[in-house]
Amino acid sequence: MVGVIGKPAGGSVPRIGVLALQGDFQAHAAALERAGAEAVEVRSPAHLEGVSGLILPGGESTALLRLMRPERMDQAIADFHRDGGALFGTCAGLILLATRVEGPEQESLGLIDLTVARNAYGRQVESFVGQGRILLNGGPALASEMVFIRAPRIRRVGPGVQALGWLGDEAVLARSGRILVATFHPEMSGRDELHRYFVALAVEG
Repeated sequence: MVGVIGKPAGGSVPRIGVLALQGDFQAHAAALERAGAEAVEVRSPAHLEGVSGLILPGGESTALLRLMRPERMDQAIADFHRDGGALFGTCAGLILLATRVEGPEQESLGLIDLTVARNAYGRQVESFVGQGRILLNGGPALASEMVFIRAPRIRRVGPGVQALGWLGDEAVLARSGRILVATFHPEMSGRDELHRYFVALAVEG
């Protein structure tokens, strides 16, 4: 059964899915609600019907791959994007969407031209909150609190990918068309500008 968080959709309220197999999907759902969207828990391909965007949350990327296979969610997500759906991958979700994964190598959906290294900021005990900057909608760069938990690092940004956020000089937020990815956990910062940005991106389609 689809779990819907918040009020039923009505009028122009966008419906955004959150992959709810493992990880911190409930925090993303709450952030989407604050951003003015209806959040839908997605556990099977059928749950993608009627949503305009999908968040792939943090968690453990190999566990997410394993949990997606019985329902063929990996193929369903690729088809959803091909048909115009927007995607937002955070932490492990970024790993799933990248074209190449290192440290060690693993399978991925290969939907955004990035090379990422798993757990490259360190182990769970080395998690930290950093002060970075993000650049959205062509405006000035904004200071942004970024929560990193066993986070991946972006090692290579492909020619069709635009960096939108940095920690120091290192890209931590990027976009290619209707795909947005972050190495950190925006749902844990207490600020919802990236979720609002993604909702607007999803509605554009």
